[in-house]
Amino acid sequence: MSHYIDPERDQFEAFKNLPRDKPVMMLNLVRFRDKAAYEDGRQATGAKAYAAYGAESAPIFRRVGGEIIWRGRPEIMLIGPKEKRWDMIFVARYPTAGAFLEMVTDPGYQEAVKHRQAAVLDSRLIRTAEIGEGGGFAA
Repeated sequence: MSHYIDPERDQFEAFKNLPRDKPVMMLNLVRFRDKAAYEDGRQATGAKAYAAYGAESAPIFRRVGGEIIWRGRPEIMLIGPKEKRWDMIFVARYPTAGAFLEMVTDPGYQEAVKHRQAAVLDSRLIRTAEIGEGGGFAA
């Protein structure tokens, strides 16, 4: 079973090649480790390590204009593999993709992300673009 913690180089390059001047919503699906995997051996649960990531990265996230527009705790996988589960799902909105890139390249964020890497067992991060509101499911 593959676990996804950080973007692969080709995926990150593809992200950077998309327009940078439009708002983006990042869908985050996160599953925590039971015990965080810090390189320095410090002890914490995955959830506590992720909370440390959130606390340390929040000022940078806010500075670039990021905001959490929705957050939830999954209850059941109604459609999808029964064995797949997530501990947290949220949507982060950035005013532009460039703002997201500014955040992830900030030296302070680079320090904070070590907590995320220790905390996360598996994740998905999906860039989405707004397509407008409407009353139906049509694309």
